[in-house]
Amino acid sequence: MEKWKCIYSTNQRYRAEIVKALLAEEDIEAVILDKKDSSYTVFGEIELFVQPENENLAVELIKGANIE
Repeated sequence: MEKWKCIYSTNQRYRAEIVKALLAEEDIEAVILDKKDSSYTVFGEIELFVQPENENLAVELIKGANIE
């Protein structure tokens, strides 16, 4: 994951899955990294990563979709 770029972060898994599906529709590969604590699920974030060459397009797609 060293060269991948984090483009989205949330504390709700379903939001990360929605963003990942949005990017998949545009043929952008995305990976979800769940950093939530397994015992206390209110702590931690879920991050979405893409390849550096897709970073700008992915960010624009998320902004255009009004996903917060």
